[in-house]
Amino acid sequence: MLETGDIEVAAVVTQQDEPVGRKHVLTPPPVKVLAQEHGIPVWQPQSMKNPAFHATLRQYEADAFVVIAFGRILPQELIDIPKHGVINVHPSLLPKYRGPSPMHAALLAGDSETGVCVMQIDAQMDHGPVLSCERMAIDPLETIESLTKKVVDVGAPQLISSLRAFIGGVLTPIEQDHTQATFCKLLSREDGVITWTDSAEVIERKIRALNPWPSTSTLWTRRGEDVKLKILNAKIGTAVLAPGYAQTIGNQLYIGTGTTAILVKEIQPAGSKPMDASAFIRGYADIHGALLHK
Repeated sequence: MLETGDIEVAAVVTQQDEPVGRKHVLTPPPVKVLAQEHGIPVWQPQSMKNPAFHATLRQYEADAFVVIAFGRILPQELIDIPKHGVINVHPSLLPKYRGPSPMHAALLAGDSETGVCVMQIDAQMDHGPVLSCERMAIDPLETIESLTKKVVDVGAPQLISSLRAFIGGVLTPIEQDHTQATFCKLLSREDGVITWTDSAEVIERKIRALNPWPSTSTLWTRRGEDVKLKILNAKIGTAVLAPGYAQTIGNQLYIGTGTTAILVKEIQPAGSKPMDASAFIRGYADIHGALLHK
């Protein structure tokens, strides 16, 4: 948007700086850093309902506000400030997967396609009329990281073209079919805990959808203590093992599910770096015959 020449970014509103890493270093959001590099004012309000903050935004006399992955519901008083309202980029084919984790939801469901919609925000979550939608295929081995890149590559130019057309009066928003709406949830660490009685297909999709956050994990009771294992990459195997039962064959690690076993490709024991299965087996040979659990 900064490179268009005909769109002025008057200001940026973003989340508060947050502690990051083991040393809890106070770190600004990346969009704040970029804005400051270009001399753009940055605002980080604690409350979106603050009248003084609303007054500040009115001073910019913006044609539109653009919201991307902001993660907070905007009050109607703020939505009403810009002349053409608030425009949002949502990574699903609305009204499907309204909510905070639509790309994860599509991967978890095993969908073969998703998309990006540019929409107007109203007082309800992902409820407003749509300006444009672009469809994209989900590859069989798609991960949340690869899908995010696709969405960005499609969504960025789509936002620019939709914004120009809408402000120019040649694009009319279309109301969503609210009877077809589905919703996705805010993810937590608990969502990444693997249930080994689930099918191999469900577990493999979970691994692709939930890494690096919230990550997919299981517990191994080793020498009387529970060791957390993050399963970072795996594929569906053909062997049949009891759910949660781990078996090594050479340098390969299999874990049983409710259907066929999964073949683990990358794993991370607590306190260690990610490693491939062969390196893990060399260091943890006693995984053979272990029963993994929640």
